[in-house]
Amino acid sequence: MYIEVILPVPLADTFTYFVPPEMEAQIVSGSLVWVSFGKNKRYTGMVSHIRQIPPVSTQRIKTILSVEQSQPVIRRPQIQFWEWLSKYYLCSLGEVFKAVLPSGFRMEKTHSYSEKKETYIRFSSPYNSSEKLQEAFQQIKRAPKQEQMLLAFIQHTKQPDFAQKEIGKKELLTKSISSNEVALSGLVKKNILESFEKSVSRLEEEIVEIKDLNILHPIQNRSYTEIVQAFRKKDVCLLHGVTSSGKTEIYTHLIRETLKLNKQILYLLPEIALTKQITNRLKRFFGNKLGVYHSGINNNERVEIWNNLLEGNGYQIILGVRSSIFLPFRDLGLVIVDEEHEPTYKQQDPSPRYHARNAAIVLATMHGAKVVLGSATPSIESFYNAQTGKYAYVKLDKRFEETALPTIVPVDVKELRRKKKMKSIFSPLLIEKMQDTLDKGEQILLFQNRRGFAPVIRCKVCDWTPRCRSCDISLSYHKKHDRLTCHYCGNTYRIPTECPECGSNDLQAKGYGTEKVEEEIKKLFPSVSVERMDTDTTRKKNSIENIISRLENGKTRILIGTQMISKGLDFDKVSLVGILNADILMNYPDFRAYERAFQLMSQVAGRAGRRKQQGEVILQTSHPDHPLIQTVLRNDYEEMYRLQVEERNLFRYPPFFRLIQISFKHKKEHLAQKAAEEMTFALQKQLGKRVIGPDKPIIGKIQNLYIRKILLKIEVASSIHILREILEQTQKELIGDQAFRYVIIQYDVDPVS
Repeated sequence: MYIEVILPVPLADTFTYFVPPEMEAQIVSGSLVWVSFGKNKRYTGMVSHIRQIPPVSTQRIKTILSVEQSQPVIRRPQIQFWEWLSKYYLCSLGEVFKAVLPSGFRMEKTHSYSEKKETYIRFSSPYNSSEKLQEAFQQIKRAPKQEQMLLAFIQHTKQPDFAQKEIGKKELLTKSISSNEVALSGLVKKNILESFEKSVSRLEEEIVEIKDLNILHPIQNRSYTEIVQAFRKKDVCLLHGVTSSGKTEIYTHLIRETLKLNKQILYLLPEIALTKQITNRLKRFFGNKLGVYHSGINNNERVEIWNNLLEGNGYQIILGVRSSIFLPFRDLGLVIVDEEHEPTYKQQDPSPRYHARNAAIVLATMHGAKVVLGSATPSIESFYNAQTGKYAYVKLDKRFEETALPTIVPVDVKELRRKKKMKSIFSPLLIEKMQDTLDKGEQILLFQNRRGFAPVIRCKVCDWTPRCRSCDISLSYHKKHDRLTCHYCGNTYRIPTECPECGSNDLQAKGYGTEKVEEEIKKLFPSVSVERMDTDTTRKKNSIENIISRLENGKTRILIGTQMISKGLDFDKVSLVGILNADILMNYPDFRAYERAFQLMSQVAGRAGRRKQQGEVILQTSHPDHPLIQTVLRNDYEEMYRLQVEERNLFRYPPFFRLIQISFKHKKEHLAQKAAEEMTFALQKQLGKRVIGPDKPIIGKIQNLYIRKILLKIEVASSIHILREILEQTQKELIGDQAFRYVIIQYDVDPVS
């Protein structure tokens, strides 16, 4: 027997191995095998195909070392999904395998899966029948605490058969009146009870009181009905619902109808931050049918959730972030992609650099499932697909209970500075509104999309700025740790006491991040509880949930945050939002900058004023008359879309063209540049003006690797299969040159920035 094995390496799709006769019975498609690779490496691989005839090969075919897991770890349709991912996103099956399968399955990982063991208590064999129970009580009649413990054991074990009664030791001690471990040990010594180790699931089932779904408001019900009707003709529907319109309530009704068909549901969210709030809401309606899957859970838990779905043991709804699309679903009936516009659905590194929204639509198609894309500010690509009839389109333009959208007040900070009225990073109007809000016992969100204390430190004399030694970028100042930090590689540096260029000790922090905002707020309102939500404050497990919980229960009065606070969170008492610097969102050299700025400002504004109360947003900008700012003030998504789509059509950007970004990385700058030039020249021979570059990106070096990039603008109707062949052949010829042997070449299909 010969098998084709997928290995977690970025090389060929599969590798051929020989299976010894004594192992043949254990091998099926989807089994895990332990193999040697190269000179001295060993990997866990997955069997993709079995063949009886040896392949034609000049190389010696190695024998597998062992069968790691005979039972398949995936369902057969998943292989088809993996193959699509590798072809579309221009990577190997091995890269998909490495990204998809929880690392707990793989032996080469130090944190491979281990069963969770707990101590359980049961009757020992002499007393495991009701007839013998009287003898047990007779034996302990002078030990009242042991009597209490034995009664607790009988009372709290639910199994009707005496011989099968068992309970966890911790649970028994908790439920016993005496909670006396000595008494339990006495019963074990007398051979009435015995303890034993038992494998238990880490996926604890909660006892949840299931409630009926909330009755849909007439406007919500109309949208729900429109979606159901749309699904008769189309498989994908864009639900364009303003913030706080009750999209989640509509989702719950769609989930209920899908469960009636005995089909599974995948509910995607863009951030871990959202999972706790949504989990609590869904658990009330669907109880333990709901499973949660994201990077915040450990390897062992991931393996158990994977196996739960693989074996069909319970979960019918999976709530998760982008990696959830890879779980072994049996029969998907519905996929919900909430906040579908969010760029966090795009995987950046490592490969495959997939977009979870787009991949989820393909996955749903393979299962014959329906897809709902939900957003208050849809991506231009999704809205275009709806406008051109590819997707169904349903608009929900009223908030729940018809609460008015927040009032957005622009503040011209440039004019205030000219008049010397801008004394801090907060305008006088924002300070006044914050005081009024706090006086009324309400809460405030302040949005600044930069973390740290200051984005840059600059010498006042010669304009020198400290830069990262590993990356081509200036360092940000973090006051809490009194360090300069590179936000790309994470390296930290001490603050220089003087400028190395001119010797001046007049170094000043320029600009401001969330840490600086927090410091200024504490000076303005010293007695008010303030918290910050950014990647610096949310590194620890459960930190996001804890920050959100403190805001929900009113302990936190002012929350300062980056884009993390814009993503669909629902807070009853937030009546004021401050957008501190709208201009930094727009002044980014990317064709999506205006779309992204509109989405961020509209989404964060939508956090203000929910539950019958109109909120207020103070938007600080130096350009209040800018067309984009005006569309935000009017909440005019369609106008923003119209302006952007005209530009994109003119300059050959999505949704009219597909982008593919090719990166070249090397420790020597001239080799990265030369490799990019050679490949550009070779590709232009076949693709002509579709090839743009090579260019040096804004950040031209990251982690000591110099970077050059090529951009391909390919017609949407073009064959990705033919393009892949062209790229593979061109790359093969390039790296055939020894000078470019160690140049790293990476592909990013449909990049988001």
